[in-house]
Amino acid sequence: MQPLSAPRRSSDVSTPTRFWEIVLAYLPSFRFDSPFLIRLRHWEYWPFEVVYFPLFFYHIWLSIRARSLFFFSASNPSIETGGLFGESKARILDRISDEFKPATLFVPVSTPIDGIVSRMETIGLTYPIIAKPNVGERGWRVEKIEHTEALVSYLESSPVDFLIQEYVDEPLELGVFYYRMPGQEQGVVSSVVQKEFLTIRGNGRDCVENLIRQNERAILQLPALTARYGNIFHKIPAPGETLTLVSIGNHCRGTKFLDANHLISPALNRVFDQISQSIDGFYFGRYDLRCRSVADLYAGKHIRIMELNGAGAEPAHIYQPGFSLREAYRVLFQHWRVLFDISRENHRRGVSYMTLREAIDMWKRTKKNKSLTA
Repeated sequence: MQPLSAPRRSSDVSTPTRFWEIVLAYLPSFRFDSPFLIRLRHWEYWPFEVVYFPLFFYHIWLSIRARSLFFFSASNPSIETGGLFGESKARILDRISDEFKPATLFVPVSTPIDGIVSRMETIGLTYPIIAKPNVGERGWRVEKIEHTEALVSYLESSPVDFLIQEYVDEPLELGVFYYRMPGQEQGVVSSVVQKEFLTIRGNGRDCVENLIRQNERAILQLPALTARYGNIFHKIPAPGETLTLVSIGNHCRGTKFLDANHLISPALNRVFDQISQSIDGFYFGRYDLRCRSVADLYAGKHIRIMELNGAGAEPAHIYQPGFSLREAYRVLFQHWRVLFDISRENHRRGVSYMTLREAIDMWKRTKKNKSLTA
């Protein structure tokens, strides 16, 4: 049987010409808005392990000086592991004055839905609410719940202890990083990040799906957005109409983090000195909060702290789009040095470092919780 066409000899076409034929053949399928290239172009989307790789060596150096790999566990003596991993959100919130936090319920695993609804009614919790695992980080399984049916679904898919929290609908969401040396009255607000939720704005021409595909941040969330909004992808929003796609303020869920360090002032330091000094055993971490206005923030009014993160917290303003990676490393190294100094001073005052066995046990419990809800 004769071949359909004779093979082309290498002398028929020059090597450079053949190379560009191949490039042009594949170019139409090459998308510059692919999730891979979006992440590659912007370091803020790089995997945690990649961004933090240089800090691994700094951690080893600090550990040698402290004579403990787990020196960070002494940074916040009242928080498990100092707040680097495995800490209980409920126990941390219990230490914050009711004046500064939303109504919160701790829900042990296997609590029946009737019991949960009854407890919500007792303290006046109404929908929408926020549900989140008691142990978890980076927005893992944090959900806004609109009605009881959704709460039942969340309960059935989350066989771990979790929190139900009042949904705080204040316009300004911030992450305020604060630290204070043990024995000192005054601390430092070192970072403020403002959070901008993932939204799209209608132009009267494009449908919801096209508007999402025009937004790089939304493209990275496309699978989740398709599951949630797929039934309205065909709709065309009116000009100026805004649709908030994600109302959870986590970077990994599409929220834009903006550098708001211009808000740092003596008034802000005083507010967080007041809040932090009332929290026994807390010296280093980030408050995730919502408030009504900058004026109220400076006055210490209408502040609601949803979470307080310890040693594992980041000065999150570094994730501002376009923020220099070199400058981000300077900020991260500086904060790890502060973490080391605070931990070592607490250790000098009698706080023990976590042992290897304690670290392994805590890590296993954390991984088990995640595997249960995977």
